[in-house]
Amino acid sequence: MGRTAAWPMTTWRAAAGDFGGSARGGPVGGVLLGLLAALAAVASVVELTAARGPLPRLAAERLQQTAGSGVLGVQLLFAVGLFGAATALPLLRLRPAAAGPAVTAAVLGTVGAFHTATAVGTVAVLLAHYRMGRTGRTPLALGLALPFPLLALAAAADTDLRVRLWLLAALAPVAATAGLHRRSRAQRAAHERTRALALGAVAENAVRAERARIARELHDVVAHHVSMIAVRAETARLATPDLPAQGAERLLEIGDAARDALAEMRRLLGVLREDGRAAPARAPQPGLAALGELLEQARRAGGGTVRLVVRGTPAPLDPGAELAAYRIVQEALTNARRHAPGAAVEVELHHTATALELRVRDHGPGPGGGPRPGGGHGLTGMRERAAAVGGTLRTGPGPGGGFAVTAHLPRGEAR
Repeated sequence: MGRTAAWPMTTWRAAAGDFGGSARGGPVGGVLLGLLAALAAVASVVELTAARGPLPRLAAERLQQTAGSGVLGVQLLFAVGLFGAATALPLLRLRPAAAGPAVTAAVLGTVGAFHTATAVGTVAVLLAHYRMGRTGRTPLALGLALPFPLLALAAAADTDLRVRLWLLAALAPVAATAGLHRRSRAQRAAHERTRALALGAVAENAVRAERARIARELHDVVAHHVSMIAVRAETARLATPDLPAQGAERLLEIGDAARDALAEMRRLLGVLREDGRAAPARAPQPGLAALGELLEQARRAGGGTVRLVVRGTPAPLDPGAELAAYRIVQEALTNARRHAPGAAVEVELHHTATALELRVRDHGPGPGGGPRPGGGHGLTGMRERAAAVGGTLRTGPGPGGGFAVTAHLPRGEAR
């Protein structure tokens, strides 16, 4: 269907469109253009014969009126007249700067040799002027249109010829103007495309600059302080005399947590600094497979029991949903360690056919019926992460006491 529909469009463009250089429709377009030119020549000769009589007799009469007799002269005048009669749609295959003068000369030759302007010649002149306007050669087109009103004034005795010449004198500048208008529209469209690309590049550069600024702030401020925490915890553990074993273990856990935070920070900085040209080498984002290590860190840091309960049949999740689930569990465990230190924590994953139901509940004192103390952006960040993957998140008192974070995350398409 595509090739069948494209064939007439391709050949039409080759035959009636630009006509510039080689046929744009390939071999088929060239054949069609040749047939069209032959038909135009036949139509012009038939039109000229009907209006003025047989061409050889007319050519001989014209020759006798102007230059006497002579076989060579008759043949030459006949060839010039026939060329002018066919006028030449084929001449439109030339480039616009050459096609315009050539077609105009052919029409003027027809007028001079046979006192007529064929319909094909009229169409060829209008197409040539349109093409000159399209290529920005409007002054040339207007200059080539000047002979037509002069010849129309001189052809006062021939009404048909005078009408055709006045028609050419009126429509040729219109055709050139139409081509110029089309050229202006194309230039405006190209300008708008360039402007849109430039604005897009400016916006993209602004986004990259802002991401780079955020990355610098994170590196210069947050990463610096976190690294200092790791260094001081390690220094305190090694330099404090008679430090109890439990205290040394706590300092070691602080240093490990700070180093893990630095690793996460480097991963985030890599994402912010990525410009799409070369992806930085960095570890993959954590998912549900890394929950075991996360829970073990929470046990060491909080000193309480952390239990994982899995229900249903585990199945792969969309990477975004897996990352959201991991971060929600991570933030919920941090909140439990901050607001219910030493309390037992239960992490429950319920896999269904369409979603992952996630709940993190501590057995601490609970929120006391109001917002959980110690505020910040933790709960808001968890809600945003859930919403980003099309899920929901609820927080509040847990069944039987404590505080619970419950999230519903659609399964999506695993990749």
